[in-house]
Amino acid sequence: MEGTVYNFRQGRHTQKNKHMIIAVNGVSSKEKALKLVGKKVEWTSPAGKKLYGEIRAAHGCKGCVRAIFDPGLPGQSLGTKVKITE
Repeated sequence: MEGTVYNFRQGRHTQKNKHMIIAVNGVSSKEKALKLVGKKVEWTSPAGKKLYGEIRAAHGCKGCVRAIFDPGLPGQSLGTKVKITE
């Protein structure tokens, strides 16, 4: 399964660098997004380094999910693809 990194999780005055909002292909509702909780996420940098995270919760009502990466993703990851595995 594949998704796209949309943005960092952020508030009015804060930005959480380890939390990423991901839109998953083929998921368009909160109910479908909740089924992905607990799955692993893999992002590959342009240099080939792989960073891993885990989907922790749904985000909003349109099927986006929130993933937490141990070393946070860099800003260049925005708009790129991630792989979602079990």
